[in-house]
Amino acid sequence: MSTIYDVLRRPLITEKSNFQNAELHQYVFEVASDASKTLVKDAVETLFDVSVVRVNVLNVPQKRTRKWRNRRISNRRSAYKKAIITLAAGDTIAMFEGVK
Repeated sequence: MSTIYDVLRRPLITEKSNFQNAELHQYVFEVASDASKTLVKDAVETLFDVSVVRVNVLNVPQKRTRKWRNRRISNRRSAYKKAIITLAAGDTIAMFEGVK
């Protein structure tokens, strides 16, 4: 890992993560596979200028999927690492908030 900009890959925006944003002050990111909790915490605090209370990291396993037209052909979605970041009560990340 060379810089903190390589730690965070992309935000994961789903129905569950939207609920976590609104109710629990938690934000979900896909992170690099060799990122640790401290690297993720440092990256979020410096990039978004917020205070991080807790970081939970989990590995999402690869899954088999099927093509729509030919059900016999199966593909694999690759595995990735996901980080759930809990912020302090007053802090928010504007990228997740949408249009106001």
